Amino acid sequence: MNWLSFKVALAGSLAACLVVFSAPAHAEKRVALVIGNNDYKNVPKLQKAVNDARTMGDTLKQLGFNVMVAENQNRQAFSETLLAFDRAVDAGDTAFFFYAGHGFEIAGQNFLLPTDVPAATEGQEELVRDASVLADRIVERLQNKKVRTAILVFDACRNNPFERAGTRAVAGGGGLAPMTQLPEGVFSVFSAGPRQTALDRLSNDDASPNSVFTRTFAKELLQPGENLVQVAQHTRRLVSEMADTVKHKQIPVYFDQMVDDVFLNGTAGKAQPDAVAKPAELPQKVAALPPVSVPRVPKEDSVNAPIAAFSRHNGGWTVTFSIADPTLGISWRMGEAGDFRETGFIDTLDPRTRKRMPNPSIELAADAPAGTIQVRYVDTSGDMQGPFPIRFDPEAALIRDQRKILDMTATSWLSFREFNGLLVYYTHLMSYRCAIREVRVGIDSAVPDRVVKMPPCDSRDPLVIPHDAQPYLKLAPQTQSVSVELTYRDGSVSEIKSFRR
Repeated sequence: MNWLSFKVALAGSLAACLVVFSAPAHAEKRVALVIGNNDYKNVPKLQKAVNDARTMGDTLKQLGFNVMVAENQNRQAFSETLLAFDRAVDAGDTAFFFYAGHGFEIAGQNFLLPTDVPAATEGQEELVRDASVLADRIVERLQNKKVRTAILVFDACRNNPFERAGTRAVAGGGGLAPMTQLPEGVFSVFSAGPRQTALDRLSNDDASPNSVFTRTFAKELLQPGENLVQVAQHTRRLVSEMADTVKHKQIPVYFDQMVDDVFLNGTAGKAQPDAVAKPAELPQKVAALPPVSVPRVPKEDSVNAPIAAFSRHNGGWTVTFSIADPTLGISWRMGEAGDFRETGFIDTLDPRTRKRMPNPSIELAADAPAGTIQVRYVDTSGDMQGPFPIRFDPEAALIRDQRKILDMTATSWLSFREFNGLLVYYTHLMSYRCAIREVRVGIDSAVPDRVVKMPPCDSRDPLVIPHDAQPYLKLAPQTQSVSVELTYRDGSVSEIKSFRR
């Protein structure tokens, strides 16, 4: 897909790469910039990028965003459009950036290609850099504006646009590199995973005006009560299933660095909030773009809402609540009805209250369904605060918990054993396989080029290794090292780890 041509309207979009910032202030207003580039002059044209931008603009408008839509942007227009976006957002705002068009990765950096990007051949990467927009720079600009939430979406994971018959193309497979080094509070999503390309259509009979990713993502954004992680997860599953029908591998990925849940269409279990006012209409000329005025969202009470960490073990789930305020008691219930249950106390004095510390943890059954945990607590004045809703999604919680463990125990991923020959065991990876999409290893090579088969995840008993699984590889006696790379369920890729005998 393509990236830039500025036409002001009210809309927003998430399509191939999604990024989100968080700052402490409450959002003043919602502002979106949506760009679609079809009409490339020197590289292959695209068919659906402009339609994708318009669809995302309409979608974001329904979610209360003031949307600027830009189409078929050359380099100068792209820069002017970004300046107008800068002027439209203020500290505390929610900012949404969507790009559909050609994107290209050079040395781990992502570049958005304007419509006048020159044709380039081998060794001319600098031409592409100079003529394009660095995606990381958009992240920096929004960070400098101190927006509360910034969401970046790129539907740009396509083949190398510089490939031409009879020439050696600029090195690269097309598409974008994972945006893993993001600040805290950022969320990024791509329309396809590493080494994958995104589909514009499923077949010649596919009459949809939008790409497979955008048509799916736009619908998921409008689902009430879904946070961004859930939107990304549901989109990933649906897009992957559609691509499978035509024997194509496309698995959208996201990178979650957010501290809090972000809801664009109401909080969990609720419709779109009353606090989101209808956006003010913007003029149709970018050059005259005025500040967007939306009634200020009322501030909530000053109490700090709890957050929760979910940990899966053989017996079920442990849920640990973190509450910034000193507390005299904690209670909870599952769902909107029923009695609250006290968590009890632990044999530790809280130095802030000089009283026994409330137990911050609860247990849930292994087969506990998805739902909302309502948590409330008694503050030091004896007043009851809450209840606060905390969403429990077993699948997402399991993946996140196991991913965290794998990151913390990277030195244990592989181990060598001498037993009737040389073996390398990956039992540890099998134990936490629910967070892993693919394991690749390299034997005496720094490049993992061999896929290791893992048994499927059993969410009912995720830590158990099936009795018929083989958790090791047989190696040649002279083998000195094995490298390993993990592709996680969210599509992100680990660093390559090397293990020596």
